[in-house]
Amino acid sequence: MNYYVIIPTYNEEKYISLTLQSLVEQTILPSKIVVVNDNSTDATEAIVHSFISKYPFISLVNKNSDAIHLPGSKVIQAFKKGYDTLDEHYDLIAKLDADLIFPSHYFETIINHFKSDERIGMVGGFCYIEKNGTWILENLTGKDHIRGALKTYRKKTFKEIGGLKAEMGWDTVDELLCKFYNWKIVTDQNLHVKHLKPTGAKYNQAARFKQGEAFYRLGYGFWITAIASMKLALMKKKPMLFWDYMRGFWKAKKAKKTLLVTEAQAKFIRRYRWNKMKEKLFLMVIFY
Repeated sequence: MNYYVIIPTYNEEKYISLTLQSLVEQTILPSKIVVVNDNSTDATEAIVHSFISKYPFISLVNKNSDAIHLPGSKVIQAFKKGYDTLDEHYDLIAKLDADLIFPSHYFETIINHFKSDERIGMVGGFCYIEKNGTWILENLTGKDHIRGALKTYRKKTFKEIGGLKAEMGWDTVDELLCKFYNWKIVTDQNLHVKHLKPTGAKYNQAARFKQGEAFYRLGYGFWITAIASMKLALMKKKPMLFWDYMRGFWKAKKAKKTLLVTEAQAKFIRRYRWNKMKEKLFLMVIFY
């Protein structure tokens, strides 16, 4: 299976060479890697060019956008800029961050998952961060969710869900739409990927409000948003984030922000979320 990789970058001179090196050492190489340099002011572009000179399947696209890093919009706009340069001769498309180190068998394993079942639409591994000299799981989401840092999609799935949305919550709505269209999502706990920067390390309060707005635009409704906000705040070990998320939700609701999904999809999402919560509650009761 041919797979294409798109890597949005902004001032990643410290890590981009490590990411690219891990990709050119894959047991099954990507057919194309497109690095989108989004207005970097450091040596990112020069480092990418050093790889292009050695590996003809790597290319660089330059993009100029606002330097403010609000999660979602900036990175997916860059992704789309790279995607527009590609042809249709791929089976799988991957959106990767520029601060990851992949094991050499990563994409061979990903491909094998896709080959095993034609209804598998998305596959991914798990991000690990370094703490006190040890690589530990970056435990920000459930183990059935693929982190936005390393998403790989089947072409047909990618097309059916409408590609990626340049909004906060893009890496949740894609999976929910996969469920809506009856695609399977696979997470492989044996695929450990080194994540060199903690997620959201530089997010400001405006970005935290965006998380609450995303919950609204996903069609969650108040109670699912409240539960999801508390869970995320506790997982980040910052309980006060709950209030920022909820303020973002209410601001979006008051402004009547456009949903990222249709009404039918929103109804499906709420039902799916409630069922997942009931399942987890049931398992907790049984376990205890």
